[in-house]
Amino acid sequence: MTEPIWINLRVIKAFHDRQINEHGGLPGLRDEGLLLSALSRPENSYHYSDPKPDVAELAAAYGFGLAKNHPFNDANKRTALIAMRLFLKLNGYDLAASPEDKYKTIIRVAASDISENELAQWIRKNLEEIKS
Repeated sequence: MTEPIWINLRVIKAFHDRQINEHGGLPGLRDEGLLLSALSRPENSYHYSDPKPDVAELAAAYGFGLAKNHPFNDANKRTALIAMRLFLKLNGYDLAASPEDKYKTIIRVAASDISENELAQWIRKNLEEIKS
């Protein structure tokens, strides 16, 4: 696996702000350190794990980190789902689950009903390679 394309701070903040503008909620960042921690989880996992994690595990690290760290005042679950999908798209994959399944899964992550490994398994099951 070549080094993945990562999501940076500016991009995730822009996607979060767009969610707030389109769907409502309390704007703003609650804790930038928690956001940076969530964004660094997949990169750290990639660079320091042996064997290297697959794309599903890395996407799960984004989703789990954002949903559990709760760095924004609102829309953390929405932003977590967007981050997973964006990371997958940037790296040639799509999350083919239904909107309802995506919603239920990210709610379960935030409620600690599924682990990060279970989230990665769910992503893997719903992963589709984007045909060029």
